[in-house]
Amino acid sequence: MFERLLTSFHNILKIPELRTRILFTLGMLVVYRIGAHIPTPGINNDELAKFLIEKGGSLLGFLDIFSGGALSRLTIFALGIMPYISASIILQLLTVVIPHLAKLAKEGERGRKKIIQYTRFGTIGIALIQGFGIAIGLEGMNQGAFVLNPGWGFRLMTVITLTAGTGFLMWLGEQITERGIGNGISLIIFAGIVARLPSAVAQTYDLYQVGQLNFFVLLLLGLIMLAVVGAIVFLESGRRKIPVQYAKRVVGRRVYGGQSTHIPLKINTAGVIPPIFASSLIAFPATIAGFIQVPWVQSIGGQLAPGSVLYTLLYVGLIVFFCFFYTAVVLNPVDMADNMKKYGGFIPGIRPGQNTSDFIYKVLTRITFAGAIYLAIVCVIPEILIYRLNVPFYFGGTSLLIVIGVGLDTAQQIESHMLMRNYEGFLGGHKPLPGRR
Repeated sequence: MFERLLTSFHNILKIPELRTRILFTLGMLVVYRIGAHIPTPGINNDELAKFLIEKGGSLLGFLDIFSGGALSRLTIFALGIMPYISASIILQLLTVVIPHLAKLAKEGERGRKKIIQYTRFGTIGIALIQGFGIAIGLEGMNQGAFVLNPGWGFRLMTVITLTAGTGFLMWLGEQITERGIGNGISLIIFAGIVARLPSAVAQTYDLYQVGQLNFFVLLLLGLIMLAVVGAIVFLESGRRKIPVQYAKRVVGRRVYGGQSTHIPLKINTAGVIPPIFASSLIAFPATIAGFIQVPWVQSIGGQLAPGSVLYTLLYVGLIVFFCFFYTAVVLNPVDMADNMKKYGGFIPGIRPGQNTSDFIYKVLTRITFAGAIYLAIVCVIPEILIYRLNVPFYFGGTSLLIVIGVGLDTAQQIESHMLMRNYEGFLGGHKPLPGRR
C-alpha cells in the first residue's frame, strides 16, 4: 500500500500540467498563511489576542477556524473568506426571488460570470460593513485600551485593511480554482483548519497533563473521531443510481441508442456548503452581540453561542434548509426529465415527461432528507460531546466534515488528471475516485 502511494506521487511529478497546478496551489496557500500573521496597523495585538481568547469563548473559537487563527490575532485576514460566503448565500437566495438573477443562472457561462461579479461586489460591501463594525467595537472595548490612536483615521485604516485582506483572499481563491487544483475558496478554509492542528493537539495534551482529561475520555474522543471520519468518507461516496434505458433510433444509415445507463444521485449533493452557510449566518450576529455592553443583547449572544440549545436548534434547521435549497439549485428534475425525453431515454416502468420528473423529485427528496440528517448528526452530536468533555473546539464535526470533504474533492481532481494520461491513480486501478460532485 505504501509503495503504491509513493508510485502515485511519483506519477504526479511526471505530469507537467498537474505538477504545475499543485505547486501553484501550494504557493498560494503559503501566501495565505503568511498574510494570516501580518497584524492590522494601529492595534496592540498581543493584549487584544489575550483579551479575545479570555472573553471570546467558544464562539470566537468557532469563527476562528474559518480564518485560521487570523481573527483572534486580528491580522489583515481577520475577516477571512466569510464575507464571500455570506455574499454567495445572499445571491443564491435572491436567485429564487429575482427573475433577472434566475435568468442569468440559466444563461450558462455568461450568466455565471455575471453572478460571480455580483458576488464580488457583495463581498466588498459586506467586508466594509464588518470592518467598520470591528473598528467601532475595538474603540469601545476595554475603554479603548487596544487602540493606539482612536478616531476616524484609525477607523478608515482598519476598514481599508480588513476589506483589502478579504478582497485579496477572494482573488486568491479564484486564482487557485482557475490555475491550481481543487476549489480555491474551500482550500483556503481547509488550510486554515489544518494550520490549527498542532496547537489543538498541544492543547489536548496539556488538558491531559493537568488531569482535566483522563485516558478513558481521551480514548473515547479518538474513537468518536474515527467513527465520524469513517461515516463521512462512506456517506460522501454514497449514491442512489436511477436506471435509464435509451431506445434505438435510426438516423440515416446509422442506429443510435439502445444502451443502458444510470443517473447517480448523491446522498449529500450539497457537500460542505450547508454547515458553512449555516454557521456563517448564526456566528456573525452572535459575535456582534457579544461586544455590545447591553445585558439583554449579551444574553441573546450567549444563547447563540455554540453548545446552547437555541444555537443547536437553529444550526440543525439551517443545515436541513440549505441541503434542500442547494440541491434544488443544482439539480432540476424537470430539466433532467426533458433531456431524457429529448434523447429517447426513459426510466424502466416510468412514463416519460411529467411522471419521470415526479419520480426523480420523489427520490431526490428522500435521499436529500437522509443526507441532511447525516450532516446534522455529524456537525452537532460531536460538538455536544465536546462541550461536555471540555476538549478543544478544533475537533468539531464541522471541521472534520470540511477537511474530509475538501480532501476528497481535491484527490478526485488529481485522480482525474492522472487517469486522463493513463497513469495509475491513488486507488491503484482505473476506477475514478468518487467525489462529492
